[in-house]
Amino acid sequence: MKHGKRYEEAAKLVDSSKMYEPKEALELVEKFPKTKFDETVELHVKLGVDSKHADQQVRGTVVLPNGTGKTLRVLVFAKGDKAKEAEAAGADFVGAEELIPKIEKENWFEYDVIVATPDMMGVVGRLGKVLGPKGLMPNPKSGTVTMDVTKAIAEIKSGKVEYRLDKTNIIHLGFGKVSFGAEKLLQNYETVIEAIIKAKPAAAKGQYIRSVAITTTMGPSVYINQK
Repeated sequence: MKHGKRYEEAAKLVDSSKMYEPKEALELVEKFPKTKFDETVELHVKLGVDSKHADQQVRGTVVLPNGTGKTLRVLVFAKGDKAKEAEAAGADFVGAEELIPKIEKENWFEYDVIVATPDMMGVVGRLGKVLGPKGLMPNPKSGTVTMDVTKAIAEIKSGKVEYRLDKTNIIHLGFGKVSFGAEKLLQNYETVIEAIIKAKPAAAKGQYIRSVAITTTMGPSVYINQK
């Protein structure tokens, strides 16, 4: 695969045979040639589990101390007092059944996260085929199916991220922007890694964390020595 000039310049700074300490890796990422936009810093963690087994799933949410650098737009499915509460809490969109044709027929996806009260899940469930593949389906495990819509909205807006295994047993997530600087990125990194370690399934055997790499949107991978 042919990479651009900027990528090649960044790659020259990385010693591919070395495992970097987290702070050192983040300081290195800061030195990458700059792009015209503020790149996201991504984390890729390969785990020694098998996601095919229900008892080896790793999934959860964590609120990053310094946020993600992105303001997420929240859609809340709720009625009555809960709809009013969602509006007061700063939800970008609030609605019920009337949103179904808008999402299904008009391909309306101008939001990043969906929160739903439990009584609305029958309605939201009808959108499973549309929302599921986009990773937008509300889920109690990620705190997006809840009666406490105020808390859910506040956490999402302040930098809550969800981590979950893909089919290759890797967790991918963005945990900040290059402009944050190494210190703030390190705080976010440590918060995520700690959450992933705590989420280790009892059924997981052998080495749990196999490899950890960070990268920027357009940059090369930097491998981390994660003890």
